[in-house]
Amino acid sequence: MIDLRSDTVTRPSAEMLAAMTSAPVGDDVYGEDPTVNALEEHVAGLLGHEAGLFTVTGSLANVLGVRALVPRGGEVLCEANAHIVRAELGSHAAASGVTTRTWSAPAGQIDLEQIRALIAPDLGPYFVTTSAVSVENTHNFGGGAIQHGYDALADELDARDIPLHLDGARLWNASVASGVPVAAYASRAAAASVCLSKGLGAPVGSVLVGSTELIREARIWRKRLGGGWRQAGVLAAAGLYAVAHNVERLASDHANARAIAEVLADAAPGSVKPDQVDTNIVVADLASTGRTVAEVVAGAREAGVLVGGVGATQLRIVTHLDASAEDCRMAATILARLVS
Repeated sequence: MIDLRSDTVTRPSAEMLAAMTSAPVGDDVYGEDPTVNALEEHVAGLLGHEAGLFTVTGSLANVLGVRALVPRGGEVLCEANAHIVRAELGSHAAASGVTTRTWSAPAGQIDLEQIRALIAPDLGPYFVTTSAVSVENTHNFGGGAIQHGYDALADELDARDIPLHLDGARLWNASVASGVPVAAYASRAAAASVCLSKGLGAPVGSVLVGSTELIREARIWRKRLGGGWRQAGVLAAAGLYAVAHNVERLASDHANARAIAEVLADAAPGSVKPDQVDTNIVVADLASTGRTVAEVVAGAREAGVLVGGVGATQLRIVTHLDASAEDCRMAATILARLVS
């Protein structure tokens, strides 16, 4: 079975498992796990921040990061299909009392004019105040798109003294595809998260980075929300291995995604534009094909390919390190037959 539903389906390699089983460990709630400490320090340094916090999921890292910037009853602005409002089960409202308002743009892009119009200043006890703006890079439901206008937005927010939150679940992909160092993106944000268990292939985990004070507070909230863990070094070791060995190879995933998009574009013209596939996610719109997402997903499964839907007519294909170029070519051929 060729599984292209998500880059979260990867499994640790033998080398990664060896790193995990040999990792020195301690009690992380006490701050005594040397491998966790090494991971947090290393990723924070790579991203241009003072400190880091290892979390079980990217969603938890985002909850902690947004909560650190937005007081209860305050609002965060984000794009309408951003992961923090579409795929985190309302956790920012449910757990932190944070409200959201959104802008909508093709491929989930930054729209500075819309954001300027949405920003609400402090008007006293009458209106919700904008406390932060969140950007997802790459944008998952935007087809893995790299954000444009990021520095212009960061400059605008700096001038207004509004912090930026960066959901960098696939920031490694954005960096490899654009040539922009991860620190150039993450250092502009007051809080940023990066995932280890998507394209980098670790079995679990994300890292939240920020100032020493922000991470100190986030560590308290991680424990308060039940996210403290003990000998987590066995998992942190996988993250260290992933960052050391699996970043540059993301370019192969991007090439495989573009190749799939080219086959689908030939089979169903207009369903996808290959030159707009920035990284490892292909979103194909089946509206003009006469096929439903459910039909294509079911037919692909019968033929040995797993893909998923992200909308009424939108099919999502995600390449990753456990899907070879040959796997992706075979999957593309099967999907093309189903949508043509």
